[in-house]
Amino acid sequence: MRPVTAATAAVSTLLGLAAATFAVGRVAGDAVLRPAPDRPFPGDPRLTVHAVEGDRVTLTRSLAAARPGTYGLQGTGVHAVVGPVLEEVTRSADTLVRRLERVVHGTLEPGTRVRLTPLLHTGSPATALGIEAAEVTVPGELGPLPAWSVPGPRETWVIAVHGLGTTREHPLNLLPFLHRRRVPVLGLGYRGDPDAPRSPDGLGHLGDTEWRDLDAALRFAVGNGARRVVLMGWSTGAAMALRTVADSALRDRVSGLVLDSPVLDRNATLRALAAARRTPDALVPLALRAARSRAGLYDGRRPPTPAADARMLRVPTLVFHGPDDTVAPWAASRELAALRPDTVALTTVRGAPHAAMWNADPVRYEETLRRFLTPLL
Repeated sequence: MRPVTAATAAVSTLLGLAAATFAVGRVAGDAVLRPAPDRPFPGDPRLTVHAVEGDRVTLTRSLAAARPGTYGLQGTGVHAVVGPVLEEVTRSADTLVRRLERVVHGTLEPGTRVRLTPLLHTGSPATALGIEAAEVTVPGELGPLPAWSVPGPRETWVIAVHGLGTTREHPLNLLPFLHRRRVPVLGLGYRGDPDAPRSPDGLGHLGDTEWRDLDAALRFAVGNGARRVVLMGWSTGAAMALRTVADSALRDRVSGLVLDSPVLDRNATLRALAAARRTPDALVPLALRAARSRAGLYDGRRPPTPAADARMLRVPTLVFHGPDDTVAPWAASRELAALRPDTVALTTVRGAPHAAMWNADPVRYEETLRRFLTPLL
């Protein structure tokens, strides 16, 4: 009986290990699909504030701290806005100095741990920017969706939808630009957001189910006077926009797309999210399989390649993306533009992390966007 007992014990051990491995993979996969707004992405390190002097802040030197442009500076209980690196200011070998635009809330002082974020503004359009806006409710399939409705006299609306790791505060970066052009703007919160309905499984789906909330926002805009709509999405919000223009019953009302850092290669994005959640390398393949299975991302109905969406594009599309995005690969956007040069214009932005193409060079970004939007308004 001893060989049988040993074999039984070995099988039990293997089954136990398999079950444990599956459970760990499932936990890791679930973590990948729950990106929190306050969680940094890969290549987004914590920095230390070394000094604050008037309109200057001294930070730990790193590639992230030296990024060109304008960024939020976020830490526990503090949010500030910083401008470009001040090259002319004397500094030590391990620090650099950026222009301090303003402290939005909290106190910025030596020793504070912070990170750069594309989000400049906190609060509502009115409290953050002094722009009149109504808090409205968009009827969605899971329940009421929160949104800001900024009025304007034009018949073409812009629906702005944020992406991974942010909230509807992120599109506030571009609200002054759009408001100056008298464009009505609907800033949408969707399933999984802190103030929106929870998805049935509590997970994010990289736009695969969330697009139905954008479709609901499109119905809301048309029902409230929009003759045409431009969908503007960041990250997974861009993926939602692509899915909406392909599958919505009101897709004929969409006159253009603006996609910033679009998530087109889901495998690469899932790997990046796993890295952001500090998933051990050995568990990453398990986490990816579990995430795809849990979220139903690859069910055979829609191939996970840019070509699948490229064939469906029927409206002018402007893409902002660059090679320094570690979450959504730039190569997929280049492929999309190459597949449809008649429809897709790609603006390459260097030195910008995920969903921060505007931050790297706001003037160039807004001028490119102005030229694209003008014939659509």
